[in-house]
Amino acid sequence: MNRILPLGALLACAPAVAAAQAPDTTRWVIMLGGRHAGDVKGWAMPDGELRYTSAVNDRGRGSELETRLRLGPGGVPVWMHTTGVDYYKNPVDERFEVANGRARWHSDTEDGEQAVSGPALFSPMYDASDTGILVRALLAAPGRSLPLLPGGRATLEPAGELPVSVGGRQRTVRLWMLGGFGFEPSPLWMTADGRFFAVAGAWGGTVEAGWDAVLPELVRAQDAAQALSYRAMADTLRTAVGPLFAIRDVDVYDAEARVVRPGWTVVVENGRIARVGPGAQVAIPAGATVRDGTGKTLIPGLWDMHTHNGLLDGLLHLAGGVTSVRDMGNETTALLALKRHWDGGEQIGPRVVWAGFIDGPGPFTAPTGAKVSTPTEAVAAVEAYRRLGAEQIKVYSSLDTLLLPVIVERAHALGMRVSGHIPWPLTAERAVAMGIDEIQHGNFLLLNFLGDSIDTRTPARFAKPAQMGAGVDVGSPRVQAFIRLLRDRRVTVDPTLSAFEGMFTGRKGEVSPDFAAVAERLPPNVRRGLLTGGIPVPEGMDARYRASFARMVQLVGALHRADVPIVPGTDALAGFALHRELELYVQAGIPPADVLYLATLGAARVMHHEAELGSITPGKHADMVLLDGDPTRDISAVRRPVLVIRGGALYEPDRLYRAVGVAPAAARR
Repeated sequence: MNRILPLGALLACAPAVAAAQAPDTTRWVIMLGGRHAGDVKGWAMPDGELRYTSAVNDRGRGSELETRLRLGPGGVPVWMHTTGVDYYKNPVDERFEVANGRARWHSDTEDGEQAVSGPALFSPMYDASDTGILVRALLAAPGRSLPLLPGGRATLEPAGELPVSVGGRQRTVRLWMLGGFGFEPSPLWMTADGRFFAVAGAWGGTVEAGWDAVLPELVRAQDAAQALSYRAMADTLRTAVGPLFAIRDVDVYDAEARVVRPGWTVVVENGRIARVGPGAQVAIPAGATVRDGTGKTLIPGLWDMHTHNGLLDGLLHLAGGVTSVRDMGNETTALLALKRHWDGGEQIGPRVVWAGFIDGPGPFTAPTGAKVSTPTEAVAAVEAYRRLGAEQIKVYSSLDTLLLPVIVERAHALGMRVSGHIPWPLTAERAVAMGIDEIQHGNFLLLNFLGDSIDTRTPARFAKPAQMGAGVDVGSPRVQAFIRLLRDRRVTVDPTLSAFEGMFTGRKGEVSPDFAAVAERLPPNVRRGLLTGGIPVPEGMDARYRASFARMVQLVGALHRADVPIVPGTDALAGFALHRELELYVQAGIPPADVLYLATLGAARVMHHEAELGSITPGKHADMVLLDGDPTRDISAVRRPVLVIRGGALYEPDRLYRAVGVAPAAARR
């Protein structure tokens, strides 16, 4: 659900706009999960204007965009106009023009104007055009760098070449890293003669038509190039300490008792917690590196229980105090490589537990994971994931509902949990009756009371709860009976409230409320991405959508009071989104000390890792976070980590954030 997309994802977020095309039309195909999901087309008009359309169907979502543009000196766009609808089907009309030494841009998300004295690249909010335009402009610029509007600077660095072949055709493509548009440089591929070839990722990509078979090769090559950069960051940003480390005079959160113990000392030996207790009773060994914790609170490392991880996520997780994550759907080979590198310290990242992802085939199937149609295939998928180390199975919306009990039975026999979306046309109650252990996403809680006629494979699973959720009475006998069912069956809920806050209450032109507290710290073009709003709001329904989100928050509070297990997950931007998720739990009426338990020992217990993680207890891994403030009094203190410990490695969050263009958190006043 993350709305902050890297450059290149724009080409993979777009269904087609009809337009007259020239004979020289160039076509790229968009691939998602191995299937052809759409197209990008570009051509030149007789007067020199360039035109592009883009088209994708991502489980019923996807933008419809047409971009027209003209190039000026240095191949830099000096006029652009993009129309259509965005990923969630909101109308788009964005314009940019340079005239008489001034650049002006306008859309329903922002207006801007700036003096320009030479070539400068505009970073559009919406764009169907050829990313190769940017590359060629940067190649022609001094130092392969240009000012970026509204802010920042675009850069371009070479990262290697790769020979590729399809059907007897051969060519060599070049990898470039395009910087200035996000937290980190984005990889893209160009042909030897300077034409855009592809952007690629673990779940798919956009590639010149006829060459989609080479996408996996491109991903492997760019991953290897990026891994070198992240390995260098790991060496630079890890704070070296010896085998003995201690924090003295620190307030320690006791996760078992859910209270803070003032003035304690914690000793770490070889990456494990050795001794914990009042300062007068715990001796610090000779030769230990000592950190003074006066005025600070030491908590166990946080867990984010709903993630989909890549290289950047590892750094952002640790910077935000998240030392353990549960990956809820990924390309298995890529995830296992990430886990190996993070565990080995070759790259920066948290500990990972993961769920094998299973869906059924069809027009709304997920872009990753196993696709099963028969009981034999379902059992085989569960067993294959278990052999690879998955601790859980996550099912998705297009799964044949007759296969859910089959998956549950085999997974439970292998000691695995089963969670997920509620496969259509089941309700949550029926899925619980079939043995599911956990429900992902708060919208499926509301959908339980909205009938089974809503096709939850489609974006209706977002729109209908937004339109109708406000009418769900949390105190009604039906809702209370459902809550008791969850409690009695010990069914866990992963509500991902922060994702729905932006989706239901975000409005175009305003910073999305789920990131309002940190927007000013983010890189300029990431910050602008927070202005694009959530799902479309029909005329006169603004208050209704906001009330539906409030009802979802209220329902989570009711679940907690009824002793239904809750795990904090985000399905959004690493680190930052978990902080907001925990704040929303406090808004739901959950005491901050209990919220902190859910994000530490509670999460570890759900995943059966409490013997090693989740509390500051002798013998456990030394995964801890030193905070400026007391989160049991003000949960927002989790936004101010000053030191993160992952086993025997120490990290300073300010340094991690600066490495990806994020300003440090302000100290407590």
